[in-house]
Amino acid sequence: MTNSLSRVAAIQMISSPSIEENIATAKRLIAEAAQQGAQLILLPEYWAAMGMHETDKLGYAEQVDAGPIQEFMAATAREHQIWLIGGTLPLAAQVADKVLNTMMVYNPAGERVQRYDKIHLFSFTKGEESYDEARTIVDGHDVTTFEAPFGKVGLSVCYDLRFPELYRAMGDCTLIVVPAAFTYTTGKAHWEILLRARAIENQCYVLAAAQGGRHKNGRTTWGHSMLIDPWGDVKTVLAEGEGLVIGDIEPHYLSGVRENLPALKHRKL
Repeated sequence: MTNSLSRVAAIQMISSPSIEENIATAKRLIAEAAQQGAQLILLPEYWAAMGMHETDKLGYAEQVDAGPIQEFMAATAREHQIWLIGGTLPLAAQVADKVLNTMMVYNPAGERVQRYDKIHLFSFTKGEESYDEARTIVDGHDVTTFEAPFGKVGLSVCYDLRFPELYRAMGDCTLIVVPAAFTYTTGKAHWEILLRARAIENQCYVLAAAQGGRHKNGRTTWGHSMLIDPWGDVKTVLAEGEGLVIGDIEPHYLSGVRENLPALKHRKL
């Protein structure tokens, strides 16, 4: 971990069923973040497409390292010389009528350096609201991190946020990222408190990129993309709508939090 500041950004979107429209939006917002000095940029879950029906993602699915979604991410990372964490995209699975919900990480040369398949699949029913990702998604299995210039980055997606043991298994991270498409109902109740808890208990930065608004398929997502520091303070937040949050990773501050309150050294389990 270096002692220099590193600027990071989370992109918030209201993705539509059109991959072309969403790529245009992401291109514009990534360029804006890069112009403001962001060296690592995170896209939200399902950034490339939010279909009218849950089965639409089967038609969007790409093979590894092929297809317009991945081509765009690789080219954009290379163009702006940034680390780009691609939220998630539907990746072809070995199970009929299902996909993987996959995060791809690209370095400033546009090379894919890591891949994470979402482990925990969301299910929620309350009144007329009903979701069950397992109907169309195959769960992943591997805890995944990568090394950025400022330290280790832990990868997680949306519903993973409710499972603290996943983050413990990542080891000593400087930053944890959480692209998401939290529902309005669950987001209003739990999103911020869960993000802050993960930052506090792991004494690291947490960067969350959300879907945030009313989608063409009728779904409303909670938004509130944010950057949280290792003390659990929210440094910047965007409540709703398209846009970005941007802030700095400060290694000296992170080290100070861990020195003042050495909770990670006190673990017994």
